[in-house]
Amino acid sequence: MKAPPVLRGQDGEGSVQVHQDPSARIEGAQVFAVYGKGGIGKSTTSSNLSAAMASLGKRVLQIGCDPKHDSTFTLTGRLQPTVIDILKEVDFHAEELRPEDFVTPGWGGVQCIEAGGPPAGTGCGGYVVGQTVKLLKQHHMLDDTDVVIFDVLGDVVCGGFAAPLQHADRAVIVTANDFDSIYAMNRIIAAVQAKSANYKVRLAGCVANRSKNTDEVDRFCDTVGFKRLAHMQDYDAIRRSRLKKKTLFEMPDEEDILLARAEYVRLAQTMLSGTEPTSPAPLPDRDIFELLGFD
Repeated sequence: MKAPPVLRGQDGEGSVQVHQDPSARIEGAQVFAVYGKGGIGKSTTSSNLSAAMASLGKRVLQIGCDPKHDSTFTLTGRLQPTVIDILKEVDFHAEELRPEDFVTPGWGGVQCIEAGGPPAGTGCGGYVVGQTVKLLKQHHMLDDTDVVIFDVLGDVVCGGFAAPLQHADRAVIVTANDFDSIYAMNRIIAAVQAKSANYKVRLAGCVANRSKNTDEVDRFCDTVGFKRLAHMQDYDAIRRSRLKKKTLFEMPDEEDILLARAEYVRLAQTMLSGTEPTSPAPLPDRDIFELLGFD
């Protein structure tokens, strides 16, 4: 079997990029990858977005790509075992697995998967994402899926960060109206833009999360040519829903819950209708420091 071509230097300084085997790609579904710095609320955003899309009649599959395997617990009400742990139990004989071994139905029929990852310093998260997609294709789990959402870990330098970009149509960045979150967003933009040289993925925009205002996010977006897709204020409803192990869509119809829920539905409708790709120009570190810094 002929090895896929290796492209050097075409998606970043000194990088090596291997073209994906076409048979391994996710086809027939809209695929979104959700990024952002650690602790910014990617899993909360992903799970409520999955629930919102399910409420709109879409068949949704969410893949958590973090070893913490906590991406989908508000959809399922529990922490589920990871694909990598399940594969270990069968000595990596994937043919022994059934879909119910690694897929858990969640609220609204969302199919929930935790890819997991190797222990710190022992392997590459990209391998785990690849094995998860391979399992899904082998069991035809993607045949009846309208939307796939990858909830991606926050690191910008590893294979676990890059692997979902091989499948995604659009990447969304979760940020907040503060220096650290926007600084991280700038670096994520640079990473995704580099991969888009060889993959179909394009940046859709960002979600301002847990922020009363969006002035700094908007100033950054105006400067680099990016787009804010949604504004999720610091609603206490979101904190309460996490403690209850539920998405906002299972919570009582209280005022702040309804407001937050409506913004997720609006975001879901925006993404499902097809966002125009953006091509922001990320800033050098010194320039973004000057843009967001105060004397």
